[in-house]
Amino acid sequence: MKNKYCISILIALVGLCGLTNCQKSTSNLNLSGDCLVEQICFESSYNGHIDLPSRTITVVLPEKLSRDDLQLTKLQISAGATANYKEGDHLCLREPRTLRVTNGNVLIDWTIIAKNEEALIKSFKINDAYTGIINSKNNTISVYVPESVNITALVPTVTLSEGATISPAVGVATDFTNPVTYKVDNNSAHNTYVVTVYQIDKPEALYVGLAETFDQLGPEEYTACQWMLANIGNSLYVSWDDLKSGAVDISECKVMWWHFHRDGGVDGKDAWELYGAKAMENLPLIQDYVSKGGNLFLTRYACYLPAYLTLNGFVPNPTNPRVPNNGWGGKEDEAETTQDAWSFFTDSTSHPLYQGLQNDGNPNKIYTCDAGYRITNSTIQWHIGTDWGGYPSWDYFTKKTGACVLGYGGDNAITVWEWKASTTNGCVLCIGSGCYDWYSIDEIYTGYHVNIEIMTKNAFNYLMK
Repeated sequence: MKNKYCISILIALVGLCGLTNCQKSTSNLNLSGDCLVEQICFESSYNGHIDLPSRTITVVLPEKLSRDDLQLTKLQISAGATANYKEGDHLCLREPRTLRVTNGNVLIDWTIIAKNEEALIKSFKINDAYTGIINSKNNTISVYVPESVNITALVPTVTLSEGATISPAVGVATDFTNPVTYKVDNNSAHNTYVVTVYQIDKPEALYVGLAETFDQLGPEEYTACQWMLANIGNSLYVSWDDLKSGAVDISECKVMWWHFHRDGGVDGKDAWELYGAKAMENLPLIQDYVSKGGNLFLTRYACYLPAYLTLNGFVPNPTNPRVPNNGWGGKEDEAETTQDAWSFFTDSTSHPLYQGLQNDGNPNKIYTCDAGYRITNSTIQWHIGTDWGGYPSWDYFTKKTGACVLGYGGDNAITVWEWKASTTNGCVLCIGSGCYDWYSIDEIYTGYHVNIEIMTKNAFNYLMK
């Protein structure tokens, strides 16, 4: 009996002949054969799961069995059909392989996918509000919660590897006064995780965002925030709404960091006041915080915020605030691929921000990624020149804003700047360079990208001293 794939091919062939005035009859073509995979087995023990609609074959292997050299020990296909692999062949299945089954003039390609059993916790959340930081190197999970949360009855929820089970049970109230050990099993795969909940009364560092919880952030902001929670002690994520409601005690907070990303960019005053409205609602609180010596670390589109603050005696213009005059940005799923290593420049090589970075021997070039990195090039900068923008020189920029230049692009546009701490306010450090990018939609080759973490750690050390 002809299957649906054979019928589709016949229709396509008839249509093709009609379009090309084909003179030959299709009667000589054999379109009657099925091209099904009925059974497939590797190493005599591991049967493939055959999914007809997607034409995929999935083979699940023990955790430690290598996929480099697997013997095909059973292959049963439709009567009269042939295949490009035969019983006894050895295949490397680290990557998907195509099994082509042919029957007469009909063929179907099947995709063979091999997976090892895994026993992993892929996500861990408490009370649907606090997301754990998973350290896969030592199988620890850290969860940071405000001091007000009762940790004797927290409800954890998890996402596990396909087919895995966990004990003790999740989804029930659990006492996290002491670290809790979870065991994850999946046939041949086994793992143990230790979960520790940290109560933070008065955080010293905050990551501020628009989302209610940090796991609701987009991938660029989430990656940055996750790094902070894992690397900066006594740190916490807080939403702008939380700040406004007073849900978090900021009396001992030394640094507030906002790394604000929006796909497609935030270009100019009107766009900022629309997309950054939650921050604008908190201007009195932020001004009070900075005036009392608090420090701001603002990156990407958050660099618009200082235009609305009084810093070192420079009072904002309520009708025409001095926002950065040049901004743009791409989308994560359309990110461009760098053709070479990306960098910006600095004449302030002694500044704490730039210490310990990897470079090519030229400390004035600040590299942040290598060739092949997928980047949105999301940029907030100050165009400098007499052609347009209103800032003919760096000196004029400093005179009008009170900020000093710490980094610049190849066209002398200011991409890193700072309002230094004074008797009237804390420090405000801004990085608007498109090179400062945390998340790539493709796998990252660490290389120069490690400088993103080093610079950020330097910024926290500088601001928290």
